[in-house]
Amino acid sequence: MADRPRDLAERMALRRKAAGKPGQSAGDGYLRETFTLPRAAARERAQAFFARYPKAGYMSEVETWRELPGGDIEFTMRRLPSAD
Repeated sequence: MADRPRDLAERMALRRKAAGKPGQSAGDGYLRETFTLPRAAARERAQAFFARYPKAGYMSEVETWRELPGGDIEFTMRRLPSAD
């Protein structure tokens, strides 16, 4: 248990640092993968991700996405590590 607000802030900062590493969870139990692909390839990659990790079993979703100036799509897929 935190004795001071600063202790809590330090623990939260450590979690944020760990969340920045590829393939690791952000403390919420999800695994994330980020991709940057042309639009058609991005669509195929997302479909393959959902085929491998179904939404019902892994709570998979496209967490964030954006279109880059060159037309590529950058997106982050999120899933639970294993299905129950």
